[in-house]
Amino acid sequence: PEEEEEEEEEEEGVRITPQLLKASTGEFALESILLLKLRGRGIAHLGCLGDCANLEWLDLSGNAIAQLGPLAALKSLAVLNLSRNRVASLEPLGSCHNLQSLNVAGNLVSSLQQLRCLTGLRRLESLRLRDPLARLANPLCAAPAYRAALADMFPGLKAIDGERVSGRGSELYQLCRDLDSSLGRGGGAGAGAGTGTEPPRTAQPWVEASFWEPRPPRRSSIMEEAYKQFGEVLQECRELSRRADDTIAQAERALSGRPDPNSFVF
Repeated sequence: PEEEEEEEEEEEGVRITPQLLKASTGEFALESILLLKLRGRGIAHLGCLGDCANLEWLDLSGNAIAQLGPLAALKSLAVLNLSRNRVASLEPLGSCHNLQSLNVAGNLVSSLQQLRCLTGLRRLESLRLRDPLARLANPLCAAPAYRAALADMFPGLKAIDGERVSGRGSELYQLCRDLDSSLGRGGGAGAGAGTGTEPPRTAQPWVEASFWEPRPPRRSSIMEEAYKQFGEVLQECRELSRRADDTIAQAERALSGRPDPNSFVF
């Protein structure tokens, strides 16, 4: 009965049709669609999506998709977002040989065995099963060492769950993980008891208590003399400017009083 109810719910979901694809992209031919965003459209059936033979970027997040069959025909697909759906089997994606980035956070992947179909994807660099910010995960993520198992299963991955595991930037993530693990070991109850190691000391401030207090301004005699000389120079400049203005005004008055040599009026 539960399976029948699920099938009825899927039948009630939206099916991808040529009309829906053309209306969403503005393209007249499905083969012309390269980028497609169908986030949160209530889609349950992928329908004719496999006819978009040249599709490279696809966002189907936030729908009710359980079956991925039509995606097997998308040989050019490079980026696929299936987060927040009902996907349990990723088998059709094994045919997407150009796939580089896959996000299936918030689905029903429960074991590593369900991911073995992706091991033939040589270009796959980013795989996300968990998204802490969006609070999305898969049942598989409950296993404590699933990330290490993923790294072993997919040695070509550069990012797992959004964190770099190889290449530029991976050292920072590894350092953070090492710090977390060391703090976790040292912060347990009874740490250091009976082991001969010293218990952690009370945290001490890095600087003295008066370090951040503003200090009274100090003005040396040299600075005072410099200020004085600068004031005198500024006063001289103002006096010279005033004299120059007076001289210019006198010259203008003298020139304006002369008769015009071009005038023939007697």
